[in-house]
Amino acid sequence: MISCTFEDGGKASLRHAVVDALVLKDSKVLLVKRTDKLLEGGKWGLIGGFVERDETAEKALSREVFEETGYRLKTINFFTIIDIPNRKNEDRQNIAFVYICEVGQKEGTPDKEATKQEWFDLDNLPKEEEIAFDHYQIINLYLKHKNNIFPELVNY
Repeated sequence: MISCTFEDGGKASLRHAVVDALVLKDSKVLLVKRTDKLLEGGKWGLIGGFVERDETAEKALSREVFEETGYRLKTINFFTIIDIPNRKNEDRQNIAFVYICEVGQKEGTPDKEATKQEWFDLDNLPKEEEIAFDHYQIINLYLKHKNNIFPELVNY
């Protein structure tokens, strides 16, 4: 939680904004194995992280994917928001903006937040207990809706 003092002196505990990426190639999703120093360390997870000050969610997503994997993204499409306060194994009550991304070129090297990265067939994922947080449920939500056609938003 973020402690905040407002202009009128009032105080509140606020929630963090994070981004999660379903990075896809063919029928595979890219997962990273979280370092033991992190919450849910040693488990596979989607790529993502905190949105920094003065950063849009999409910029944060591109930055996090590049930092954690070395990949650039070709496309970024909004998928869903996960705002459940009691998310599985979450200690900060993060609000996650989840995106579906098409992988681009590998141009960098991964940072130290992950010990491994691997492409998994969407029909052959690690066991649920081997995947961090609620990321297993997010992947299954994508699988449930991946063939749905969503109408484009109209800009007024």
